[in-house]
Amino acid sequence: MAMFNLTVNGRRQTVDVDPATPLLYVLNDDLELRGPKFGCGLGQCGACTVIVKGRAVRSCMTPVNTVGGAEITTLEGLGTPEKPHPIQQAFIDEQAVQCGYCMSGVILTAKAFLDQNPRATDAQLQQALSNVLCRCGVNVRMMKAIRRYATQGVRA
Repeated sequence: MAMFNLTVNGRRQTVDVDPATPLLYVLNDDLELRGPKFGCGLGQCGACTVIVKGRAVRSCMTPVNTVGGAEITTLEGLGTPEKPHPIQQAFIDEQAVQCGYCMSGVILTAKAFLDQNPRATDAQLQQALSNVLCRCGVNVRMMKAIRRYATQGVRA
């Protein structure tokens, strides 16, 4: 076991865990955050996605000892129910959520990609999201929500 100082959603957190513990387990079990989900455990589905240093990463495959000192953002860290982040509001406006299991993957991957590529085309967005799995069938509404967010030009 070792002590790790993490900055999660703007708050400094200290955890005492095995250095090889996947970040997902620290976020879910130790910090009680529910945005990132356990999906496949292999980094293939995207349900566990978080943003680390501005990039979307799969927290189920990321050992906690590799993210010390980095700013980590989960879905909860974007906005609040009273004041959603613009990308969350776009998903609400487009009714682009069904079961919600893939939302961390979709929203955080799209946000990180658009933060790096603000003029991304639909094809580029689809490619960036191609490794986030969703079974609900709201993909068209998700793309509309992401495009709505992208055209707002608001990056926060």
